[in-house]
Amino acid sequence: MVVFTIIGWIIFGLIVGFIARALVPGKDNIGVLRTILLGIAGSVVGGLIGSLLFAPHRLSLSNPVGWIGSIVVAIILLVIYNRVTGRKAARR
Repeated sequence: MVVFTIIGWIIFGLIVGFIARALVPGKDNIGVLRTILLGIAGSVVGGLIGSLLFAPHRLSLSNPVGWIGSIVVAIILLVIYNRVTGRKAARR
């Protein structure tokens, strides 16, 4: 059961991370592992904040507010990461 939970978070993090990378203009020079970690971090923080603010009675991964919050925070984290590391390259 725990293994399926971990695999679920990895897949969810990958989806959210790829969506964030697709929405931020330019080329991101991060690999799949960092994309997964970006998505998981965005999911934990954004999903919790979104659920607490807009739907406190529905704390679950199936909550659309949690998905939107996850993606928004993942985008913010990606922009911060790119600014701090200077890894953002112009898309050609």
